[in-house]
Amino acid sequence: MPVLPIESLTPDTPLPPLCLIHGEEDLLRVEALDTLREAAKKQGYLNRESHTPETAADWDTLLASAGSAGLFADLKLLEIHIPGGKPGKTGGDALQTLAENLPADTVTVIVLPKLEKAQTQAKWFAALSKRGTVLEAKPVPAAALPAWIRGRLKKENLAIEDDALALFAERVEGNLLAAKQEIGKLALLHPAGHTLSMADAEQAVADVARFDVFQLAAAWMGGDAARTLKLLEGLEAEGEEPVLLLWTLAEDIRTLIRLAAALKQGQSVQAVRNSLRLWGDKQTLAPQAVRRIGVARLMAALQECARTDRLIKGAEAGDAWAVFRQTVCGLAV
Repeated sequence: MPVLPIESLTPDTPLPPLCLIHGEEDLLRVEALDTLREAAKKQGYLNRESHTPETAADWDTLLASAGSAGLFADLKLLEIHIPGGKPGKTGGDALQTLAENLPADTVTVIVLPKLEKAQTQAKWFAALSKRGTVLEAKPVPAAALPAWIRGRLKKENLAIEDDALALFAERVEGNLLAAKQEIGKLALLHPAGHTLSMADAEQAVADVARFDVFQLAAAWMGGDAARTLKLLEGLEAEGEEPVLLLWTLAEDIRTLIRLAAALKQGQSVQAVRNSLRLWGDKQTLAPQAVRRIGVARLMAALQECARTDRLIKGAEAGDAWAVFRQTVCGLAV
């Protein structure tokens, strides 16, 4: 399965007959599609056709259109948008048929959102990825965000001081679209060749950081107390209700307790990875958290989760957010 890094995509990139764009980072998906459109126009694919099929009839129309592409002289860019990421059986069969019979003189681009494991293991996805080039719009992690921002500023002929870059990254973390908008604003405010100072960043860059429960889990499992507190404050400031956060925390704690039991029995992390859903960074962070925190503290934290649940439901008096914050921060140290 050819996988092309999104950042390497340019209007001069030779277009493959089939390209699949998916992933959770909206900005990178949009930019990838825009770049492919520009490349298609530059390389002579002047006829653009877009479909967002929902019904069986829509899929039939799409396949008929794809099959007729060879009857015309114009090179065609055929876009297929599946916003929900689930084409269904009819759509899945149609996509397999399309992958196995790619139309001539056509570049086919299929655009999907973030896909769950079930979708990436489906026959239609396997058929598309086997025959096409895959562009995955992965989120830019916090550690890589400063370099991403510096690279984008460089394209605008702007440089930035290290302390100003740190502030910039902190204020736009988790929100690449806002980061792009702020970079565009800075390019308008300052001449080419300007080096952005801390004062420039403080004045121009809005605090638009967006936090989520997955970042929070990575922070406390990784033992980063300062980041954990920052994320909690961000989630609370955004008006995030503690109900979902509490459920996620309790599930993660139970997972760590089960992992501790498995490791004690001599099982490896790889052996229990799927059953405990230790995917992504959790494969590394969960075993570290088990060793650092210990089962006794995990059990105590689970009791605190039960108390927070009673506070949320009004069965006990107190501040649910305060107790929740104390529990999570306690796990981070």
